[in-house]
Amino acid sequence: MASNAQHAAFHMMAKPTSFHCNLKCDYCFYLEKDGVVNKTTSEPSENMSNGMLKRYVRDYIRSHQGQEVDFSWQGGEPTLAGLGFYRNAVKYQQQYAEGKTITNSFQTNAVAINRQWAEFFSQHNFLLGVSIDGIAEVHDKYRISVNGKPTFERVKRALELLKEYKVEFNTLTVINDQNWQRGKETYQALKELGSTHMQFIPIVEVNANCQQSTNGHYSPLQDAELTHFSVPDDGYGQFMMAVFNQWVKEDVGQVFVRIFDSILGSWMGYPASTCVQSKECGQAMVIEANGDVYSCDHYVYPANKLGNIEQTTLAQMATSKQQKRFGSAKSLKLTGQCEACDVYRLCHGGCPKHRLVSLDGEKHKHNYLCKSYQQIFTQTAPAMHLMSQAIQQGGTAIDAVPLIKNTLRI
Repeated sequence: MASNAQHAAFHMMAKPTSFHCNLKCDYCFYLEKDGVVNKTTSEPSENMSNGMLKRYVRDYIRSHQGQEVDFSWQGGEPTLAGLGFYRNAVKYQQQYAEGKTITNSFQTNAVAINRQWAEFFSQHNFLLGVSIDGIAEVHDKYRISVNGKPTFERVKRALELLKEYKVEFNTLTVINDQNWQRGKETYQALKELGSTHMQFIPIVEVNANCQQSTNGHYSPLQDAELTHFSVPDDGYGQFMMAVFNQWVKEDVGQVFVRIFDSILGSWMGYPASTCVQSKECGQAMVIEANGDVYSCDHYVYPANKLGNIEQTTLAQMATSKQQKRFGSAKSLKLTGQCEACDVYRLCHGGCPKHRLVSLDGEKHKHNYLCKSYQQIFTQTAPAMHLMSQAIQQGGTAIDAVPLIKNTLRI
């Protein structure tokens, strides 16, 4: 391996169970990967083998830049790999750590979590991301088991177990057609469930019959029709501002909302902490159960396959011309309207997967969520300005809250 490719700045999301899941959520974008993953490999695999796990752990640690290495386990549903799989993962991490600090994050629907899982997560300091849509009736609309049963109460019980075993967790909530007008209610419900770290993800999915395959690329048809569960183009903005107004009034410094943290960081001059707000893509790759590596979690398509770790190291794939082209496409394929926008430096055009809108006179497509982003970045600006000033003067964001309430009359 060439010395200049030994280390690179990138993060991996591992999918040890691929697209397999014990739920059948209507809005899940990864269930469709049955037809992608198994067609791009000669060895389809339901779960990552022990040999592949060992290779991945060793390669990721050796390729990783810096002294801290975070392993991110996702799915499908990663608990389907079984507790023994993760006991082995931790064993291999300790074996190959070479003095580096190893951490683990684990994104789950939580329905399989029992005391054994909770004890393991606690013992090895796993950070859990739990998918829950806050309000029971909203959650149970789409997040159903494979036999069609609701799952909210099961997830709620799992959260109680995690709290009992002192396992750190954050919540991931999907914003869709059912809850975009219920931001305040959703936020309060998540707080009541014990969540102090929240992520809110807008669902924007194109109907399957509105996608075409062009040399293995993701290529939605011109002005493709969206699924019925997709959030309205301005709905995500309305939801997030309802959350923001509650957060500013009650919870600055106590509850952490990922997008607000990222926006404040940007106001402070730091790079965006979310890929959606970053100028370029390409630093968050995904490894499938069979060792195939793709450019991004949302781009597991044949054209975005970078290789397999049995033949190529992760660092070589991360620094490959193909991955660099993928990453830079985000900033090179913007509409003129986007580049001229007042909030461009906070937004950078959003996720390329959401660039679905054709505009007259524009070569490239525009982000479907543009109205939402403009609302979020514009309406949070006065508060973010005051918070960033307070921090720069040696205080904290909390110090700005009285002035924010008085100025904005929240």
